[in-house]
Amino acid sequence: MDAVAVQQGTEALDIAFEISQILDTGLDRKELAILIALLETGVNPEALAAVVKELKREAAALRAAESDH
Repeated sequence: MDAVAVQQGTEALDIAFEISQILDTGLDRKELAILIALLETGVNPEALAAVVKELKREAAALRAAESDH
């Protein structure tokens, strides 16, 4: 990958992260980069969104259960 492509990828991730922050997704840059990479490989966006939502629900439930003990 050349320097121009790396710069463009970085800029695209920066823009996607800004949008993510505005939408209050709770995703950090690394998580967002992973999701974008999955989308670029052809993963269904709706299915990916459903998985992310479910994982967030599960994580919240685990945190709640831990705080109860």
